[in-house]
Amino acid sequence: MQIKPILAALKRHKAGTVLIALQIALTLAIVCNALFIIRQRTEHLSRPTGLTESNLLAVSNRWVGADGKATESLTETDLAALRQQAGVADATMINSYPLRGGGWSLGADTKPSDKDNVRRPTAQTTLYFTDEHALSTMGLKLVGGRNFRPEEVRWVDPRDFETNVPVIVSQALATKLYPDGHALGKPVYLSSTKPATIIGIVERLQVPWTGNWAANFAENSVLLPFLLQGNFGNYLVRTRPGEMARMTKAVPALLFKTNRMRVIPEERGVRTFAEVREQAYKSDRGMAILMGVVCAVLLAITAAGIVGLTSFWVGQRRKQIGVRRALGATRHDILSYFLTENLLIGAGGVIVGAALAIGMNLWLVSHFEMERLSLAYVAVGVIALLLLGQGAVLAPAMKASRVPPVEATRSV
Repeated sequence: MQIKPILAALKRHKAGTVLIALQIALTLAIVCNALFIIRQRTEHLSRPTGLTESNLLAVSNRWVGADGKATESLTETDLAALRQQAGVADATMINSYPLRGGGWSLGADTKPSDKDNVRRPTAQTTLYFTDEHALSTMGLKLVGGRNFRPEEVRWVDPRDFETNVPVIVSQALATKLYPDGHALGKPVYLSSTKPATIIGIVERLQVPWTGNWAANFAENSVLLPFLLQGNFGNYLVRTRPGEMARMTKAVPALLFKTNRMRVIPEERGVRTFAEVREQAYKSDRGMAILMGVVCAVLLAITAAGIVGLTSFWVGQRRKQIGVRRALGATRHDILSYFLTENLLIGAGGVIVGAALAIGMNLWLVSHFEMERLSLAYVAVGVIALLLLGQGAVLAPAMKASRVPPVEATRSV
């Protein structure tokens, strides 16, 4: 196939050629970044929390007319009632939990902060205030050290407490603080001049937040043996297998029976952890679906544009095609002509589109804290757009190849 005659023909149809090439370029740029966003969102959706999420119930509780030390005995009564309930394996109180969306975040370091707080901490982390029942209730896997002892757990005022206590940390945080792998028994400073001591390490424990801003410390967590005084708290309840549906109704009824001076919100007050995960990643799931729809629509529009333009050109060139057929061109020659012509247009489009895709990603990285686009996405996008173009042009190209030589004798 001679390329020069094809290029000469395209020069006579500059507007259509440029429009299709630009459409391919924009589609490639948007689709590559959209698929990259979809991949990020789906990774978020499947990211493990470290908890054994099956048979785990989260209850949001707020006391009415009670505060400070008054809530200690009320909460202890609740926990005792929950742990004695048939169908409940264990229960704990905690200030927050993975995927909840709110909690405490502090810096963690192996050395105390300098006087002027100029030095940045080694790692950022979240603090979970809970008791010795947390590991069994949350289903955390202890990979080193030990759990809290009952005598180590105490009530504290959230506005005034020291963190020089035994703590349990996630493996990710332990590795960040002590890359040599020997974190047990070592100190960790949690924005304090007095160090906590690492007594246990759990395999994984995610922070409460799912946003990109927390991606750098997504699994840096610390469990402290404190129960916080105050009128608000969260109960985590581990139900026995097969008891989840019954306990979802029985747990709030039991709590109100224990003391009615409380508020358990109707919405998000009692949730299975499957519901917690679904609600935490609702925006990510919605974004992935939206990006998928955008990709499908853009690809369909691009394919339709190629089909329309090629069909228009075939209609315009019927006499010229007939002349070529009369001069000995085969149907395969005509088919190859249009496929090659479209491939040249597509090649120009994907070259521009690849540059646009990378530029668009750099802009997204600087404005929305996204990761850099892998060139593999661009390469796959280039191949996909070229194949889409060839597939779209096939029908009108085959129609052109069926133009009979007699068309050369007809007047236009």
